[in-house]
Amino acid sequence: QVQLVESGGGLVQAGDSLRVSCAVSGRTFSAMGWFRQAPGKEREFVAAIEWGSSMTLYADSVKGRFTISKNYAKNTVYLQMDSLKTEDTAVYYCAADATIRSLNSYTRVTAYDYWGQGTQVTVSS
Repeated sequence: QVQLVESGGGLVQAGDSLRVSCAVSGRTFSAMGWFRQAPGKEREFVAAIEWGSSMTLYADSVKGRFTISKNYAKNTVYLQMDSLKTEDTAVYYCAADATIRSLNSYTRVTAYDYWGQGTQVTVSS
């Protein structure tokens, strides 16, 4: 049974850092992604990483501030978020894709087969 379990969300102030984690079990995947959804908005792409090559992709809104990484041994993907802004407030979801695709394809919600339950990140001013 595939499970994606996020952790590490919380309440921080603008300018602070936070790391969220996604523990994966049940099988291996070609890529992992992080998405976020703020109240009243659509789910949006944040970052993705190819499991084999470690190539990464970021949304323009987080480039230079967020870093996606993975730990093979722990089968875990991380999203390190620095210089957080109030507009980063959202529920953050990790997602797993079993299909090998072009890197840019991993920005699409529909590319992913499995999703975690989400973890709330709130950035106060």
